[in-house]
Amino acid sequence: MVGRVAKAHGVRGEVTVELRTDSPDERFRAGAVLNLRRRDGSVGELTVVAARPHSGRLLVTFEQIRSREDAEAVRGALLLADTADLPPSEDPDEFYDHELEGLRAELTDGTPAGTVQEIVHAPGGELLSLDHAGRTVLVPFVREIVPVVDVAGGRVVLDPPEGLLDG
Repeated sequence: MVGRVAKAHGVRGEVTVELRTDSPDERFRAGAVLNLRRRDGSVGELTVVAARPHSGRLLVTFEQIRSREDAEAVRGALLLADTADLPPSEDPDEFYDHELEGLRAELTDGTPAGTVQEIVHAPGGELLSLDHAGRTVLVPFVREIVPVVDVAGGRVVLDPPEGLLDG
Protein backbone atom coordinates (compact mmCIF):
# COMPACT_ATOMS: atom_id res chain seq x y z
CA MET A 1 0.00 0.00 0.00
CA VAL A 2 1.34 3.40 -0.93
CA GLY A 3 -1.49 5.49 0.47
CA ARG A 4 -5.10 5.87 1.50
CA VAL A 5 -7.55 8.41 0.13
CA ALA A 6 -8.50 10.57 3.12
CA LYS A 7 -11.06 12.93 1.61
CA ALA A 8 -12.09 15.11 -1.29
CA HIS A 9 -10.39 18.49 -1.64
CA GLY A 10 -12.16 21.23 -3.56
CA VAL A 11 -14.67 20.73 -6.34
CA ARG A 12 -12.52 19.48 -9.24
CA GLY A 13 -11.84 15.95 -8.00
CA GLU A 14 -8.58 16.47 -6.16
CA VAL A 15 -8.14 14.17 -3.13
CA THR A 16 -5.97 14.21 -0.03
CA VAL A 17 -3.86 11.09 0.38
CA GLU A 18 -2.33 9.77 3.60
CA LEU A 19 1.07 8.45 2.52
CA ARG A 20 2.26 4.92 3.27
CA THR A 21 5.37 4.91 1.14
CA ASP A 22 8.96 6.02 1.55
CA SER A 23 9.08 7.15 -2.08
CA PRO A 24 6.09 9.42 -2.73
CA ASP A 25 7.85 11.25 -5.57
CA GLU A 26 8.14 7.98 -7.48
CA ARG A 27 4.75 6.47 -6.58
CA PHE A 28 2.77 9.67 -7.23
CA ARG A 29 4.66 11.03 -10.24
CA ALA A 30 2.59 12.19 -13.22
CA GLY A 31 1.63 9.16 -15.30
CA ALA A 32 2.03 6.62 -12.49
CA VAL A 33 -0.75 4.02 -12.38
CA LEU A 34 -1.99 2.86 -8.99
CA ASN A 35 -4.39 0.10 -8.12
CA LEU A 36 -7.42 1.20 -6.13
CA ARG A 37 -9.21 -0.96 -3.55
CA ARG A 38 -12.40 0.63 -2.25
CA ARG A 39 -13.83 -0.07 1.20
CA ASP A 40 -16.51 -2.29 -0.37
CA GLY A 41 -13.76 -4.48 -1.90
CA SER A 42 -14.21 -3.30 -5.48
CA VAL A 43 -11.05 -2.48 -7.40
CA GLY A 44 -9.88 -0.22 -10.20
CA GLU A 45 -6.93 1.73 -11.55
CA LEU A 46 -6.07 5.40 -11.20
CA THR A 47 -3.55 7.39 -13.21
CA VAL A 48 -1.80 10.27 -11.47
CA VAL A 49 -2.08 13.63 -13.23
CA ALA A 50 -0.42 15.74 -10.53
CA ALA A 51 0.52 15.62 -6.84
CA ARG A 52 1.66 18.24 -4.37
CA PRO A 53 2.41 18.29 -0.64
CA HIS A 54 -0.25 19.72 1.68
CA SER A 55 -0.22 19.65 5.51
CA GLY A 56 1.68 16.38 5.84
CA ARG A 57 -0.35 14.67 3.11
CA LEU A 58 -0.46 14.83 -0.66
CA LEU A 59 -3.10 16.51 -2.77
CA VAL A 60 -3.46 14.31 -5.83
CA THR A 61 -5.33 14.73 -9.09
CA PHE A 62 -6.19 11.48 -10.89
CA GLU A 63 -7.24 11.22 -14.52
CA GLN A 64 -10.33 9.16 -13.62
CA ILE A 65 -11.60 11.50 -10.85
CA ARG A 66 -13.07 14.70 -12.29
CA SER A 67 -15.57 15.95 -9.68
CA ARG A 68 -16.06 16.24 -5.95
CA GLU A 69 -18.66 13.44 -6.20
CA ASP A 70 -16.09 11.15 -7.88
CA ALA A 71 -13.59 12.03 -5.13
CA GLU A 72 -16.12 11.32 -2.35
CA ALA A 73 -16.80 7.91 -3.94
CA VAL A 74 -13.19 6.83 -3.33
CA ARG A 75 -12.89 8.19 0.21
CA GLY A 76 -11.13 5.63 2.42
CA ALA A 77 -9.88 3.60 -0.56
CA LEU A 78 -6.42 2.07 -0.49
CA LEU A 79 -3.90 2.99 -3.18
CA LEU A 80 -1.63 0.11 -4.09
CA ALA A 81 1.47 -0.13 -6.26
CA ASP A 82 1.99 -3.10 -8.52
CA THR A 83 4.02 -5.47 -6.36
CA ALA A 84 6.17 -6.44 -9.35
CA ASP A 85 7.51 -2.87 -9.36
CA LEU A 86 8.71 -3.00 -5.75
CA PRO A 87 12.41 -3.53 -5.07
CA PRO A 88 13.27 -6.28 -2.59
CA SER A 89 13.67 -5.06 0.97
CA GLU A 90 17.26 -5.10 2.15
CA ASP A 91 16.26 -5.10 5.83
CA PRO A 92 15.28 -8.56 7.12
CA ASP A 93 12.94 -6.92 9.65
CA GLU A 94 10.99 -4.89 7.07
CA PHE A 95 8.11 -6.27 5.05
CA TYR A 96 5.72 -5.02 2.44
CA ASP A 97 2.07 -5.22 3.47
CA HIS A 98 1.27 -7.61 0.61
CA GLU A 99 3.91 -10.06 1.90
CA LEU A 100 2.12 -10.35 5.25
CA GLU A 101 -1.50 -10.36 4.12
CA GLY A 102 -2.83 -13.91 4.00
CA LEU A 103 -0.14 -15.43 6.24
CA ARG A 104 -1.40 -17.86 8.86
CA ALA A 105 -0.92 -16.77 12.44
CA GLU A 106 -0.01 -19.29 15.09
CA LEU A 107 0.96 -19.18 18.74
CA THR A 108 4.46 -20.11 19.90
CA ASP A 109 3.23 -23.65 20.67
CA GLY A 110 1.91 -24.06 17.11
CA THR A 111 -1.78 -23.50 17.94
CA PRO A 112 -3.56 -21.80 15.01
CA ALA A 113 -4.49 -18.21 15.79
CA GLY A 114 -6.02 -17.07 12.49
CA THR A 115 -5.00 -15.33 9.30
CA VAL A 116 -3.47 -11.91 8.68
CA GLN A 117 -6.11 -9.87 6.85
CA GLU A 118 -4.24 -6.60 6.50
CA ILE A 119 -1.69 -4.28 8.08
CA VAL A 120 -3.18 -1.26 9.83
CA HIS A 121 -0.90 1.77 9.87
CA ALA A 122 -1.94 3.63 13.02
CA PRO A 123 -0.28 6.72 14.51
CA GLY A 124 1.20 4.60 17.33
CA GLY A 125 2.63 1.95 14.99
CA GLU A 126 1.59 -0.94 12.79
CA LEU A 127 -1.04 -3.49 13.76
CA LEU A 128 -1.77 -6.89 12.26
CA SER A 129 -5.49 -7.26 11.61
CA LEU A 130 -6.21 -10.96 12.17
CA ASP A 131 -9.24 -13.04 11.36
CA HIS A 132 -9.29 -14.94 14.67
CA ALA A 133 -12.15 -17.41 15.15
CA GLY A 134 -14.40 -15.42 12.81
CA ARG A 135 -13.76 -12.00 14.31
CA THR A 136 -11.20 -9.27 13.71
CA VAL A 137 -8.46 -8.81 16.30
CA LEU A 138 -5.77 -6.11 16.12
CA VAL A 139 -2.32 -7.24 17.26
CA PRO A 140 0.55 -4.76 17.73
CA PHE A 141 3.21 -5.61 15.16
CA VAL A 142 6.17 -5.49 17.55
CA ARG A 143 8.89 -8.10 18.08
CA GLU A 144 7.74 -8.83 21.66
CA ILE A 145 4.31 -9.99 20.40
CA VAL A 146 5.25 -11.14 16.87
CA PRO A 147 8.69 -12.71 17.40
CA VAL A 148 8.75 -14.64 14.10
CA VAL A 149 7.77 -13.54 10.60
CA ASP A 150 8.34 -16.39 8.17
CA VAL A 151 7.13 -15.13 4.80
CA ALA A 152 8.62 -18.12 2.92
CA GLY A 153 6.93 -20.50 5.37
CA GLY A 154 3.63 -18.62 5.11
CA ARG A 155 3.29 -17.80 8.81
CA VAL A 156 3.72 -15.35 11.65
CA VAL A 157 4.24 -16.56 15.21
CA LEU A 158 2.48 -14.73 18.01
CA ASP A 159 3.38 -14.53 21.70
CA PRO A 160 0.44 -12.36 22.83
CA PRO A 161 -0.02 -11.06 26.35
CA GLU A 162 -2.91 -12.67 28.22
CA GLY A 163 -6.27 -11.49 26.97
CA LEU A 164 -5.11 -9.95 23.67
CA LEU A 165 -6.88 -12.56 21.55
CA ASP A 166 -9.90 -12.91 23.87
CA GLY A 167 -13.23 -11.41 22.89
